[in-house]
Amino acid sequence: MQNVNMKCGLIEKTESQFVDTIEKEAYVWCEKNWKHDEYEHVHHRAQLTFVEEGYQYFHIDQKIYLVPQYHVIWVPSGKAHKITSEAKTVNLMLFLFKSVFDDEFYQHVQVFAVPPVLKEMLLYASKWNQSLVENEEQDIFFKAILKSLPNFCRESNGLEIPVPMDTRLIPVCNDINSNFKYNLDIDALAEKAQMSVRSLQRIFKNETGITLQKYLQLTRILKSIELIDTRQFTLSEVAYKVGYQSLSAFTTSYFTVMKVKPKLNKNSKNEEQR
Repeated sequence: MQNVNMKCGLIEKTESQFVDTIEKEAYVWCEKNWKHDEYEHVHHRAQLTFVEEGYQYFHIDQKIYLVPQYHVIWVPSGKAHKITSEAKTVNLMLFLFKSVFDDEFYQHVQVFAVPPVLKEMLLYASKWNQSLVENEEQDIFFKAILKSLPNFCRESNGLEIPVPMDTRLIPVCNDINSNFKYNLDIDALAEKAQMSVRSLQRIFKNETGITLQKYLQLTRILKSIELIDTRQFTLSEVAYKVGYQSLSAFTTSYFTVMKVKPKLNKNSKNEEQR
């Protein structure tokens, strides 16, 4: 369990501010059954979070980023963020860097799947878990991880749900989040937003960068990841519960968003033959 006054090696001065008294350039902090505070906070170290088990939602800059198992998220230094999750078990590895390279990559939030080579590097680094003692091998190894990240991030999976600033669109998003199993009723959504269908489609795209249909797709896929994590359903059952009429349609949609096919956890209660 995390210490009340120290989290990931940083001293919590207030509910949202952390003081960094650590001299090391970089270190790793691993925890099983991760417990986190559901309020926005900020610290002046760049953060690389590897989700070894479960999944996490990162709330950053009016967007909600999903970080599933075997994915990482890069959060630049000084970037306010809040973390939530409904996963049964969340095992995380946090790498905290005092300084980074000048590449554009490090200035923005990044979410991407961990390729095998990077996964092995991250797991190897767990031998230095919570060590704040200077170590030359560790320093060189962590710098290699840091330098390699842009190459591993070939393309972002786009695993984020944008939150519109226009308050007229909030009821629309809430409706989709509550009724994601059903097809869009664009006329009813336009009525909720008190605007025409054409205006709703245009303003929603301008506000979020995606269409209403894409928003529905992202919501369904994120919900499916939560259901898969419960280990209670087959993939066909998950597909139906999130609004797809067939496993093939769900698999295609899932692959479009996640770049991999949906897969049940090894310990799933109902293992489905593929």
